[in-house]
Amino acid sequence: MVGTLINVGAVSAGSVLGIAIGGKLKSEVRKTVFDSLGIITLLIGFQMAFKTQNILILLGSILSGGILGEYINIEDKLNNIGSKLQKALSLEKHQRFVEGFVASSILFCVGPMAILGSIQDGISGNFTLLAVKSTLDGFASLGLATALGWGVFFSIVTILVFQGSITLAAAWIHSFMSEPMINEMSSVGGLLIVAIGIRLLNLKEVRVGNLLPALILAPFLVWIIPLLKSLFIKYL
Repeated sequence: MVGTLINVGAVSAGSVLGIAIGGKLKSEVRKTVFDSLGIITLLIGFQMAFKTQNILILLGSILSGGILGEYINIEDKLNNIGSKLQKALSLEKHQRFVEGFVASSILFCVGPMAILGSIQDGISGNFTLLAVKSTLDGFASLGLATALGWGVFFSIVTILVFQGSITLAAAWIHSFMSEPMINEMSSVGGLLIVAIGIRLLNLKEVRVGNLLPALILAPFLVWIIPLLKSLFIKYL
């Protein structure tokens, strides 16, 4: 779990520095930084999403994942976790704490580097990919924390739990996750990052948390569709 600990350290350092700087910036400057981050987030998300090899899998994953997420109500659960953290740490005066926690938690955990890097770290102990991700996340957390404050810092809890769990279960995950499965999962993650960019730019309040089941459904669809096709052909 060395890679995940490095990642946690980078986000912690970036967030603390961003919080320190953010308080000294004019509101106009903070808004420009925030808008810039939103635009860059959109670019990163689109780059990931365009790597899909089957747009129908992307469509099916997002639609079915969104419906499932609404029934489970993941977004509100994430907001509740953020609110409880905010209250427990006496940070109620920080109005954007929950937004920072939810947005940065999703941003730092849905990309391919988080999944592939954690698997690589767990199987071989090679944390190079997570070290690269840590550098990127460190700069991203610095920018986000200037506008969203302490919520970004406490996304380290999500990173630790999510990436740490993948690292510990790496051998099992690697045994059934094929390259196409990981590719489509990453593409879905890209769309979720696009949704975060839309939220950062205040274009629309997309309930990104409720789209998270799509990350699990994407590899499932990659596995089940060829199986259904073969059965259909067999009994045709």
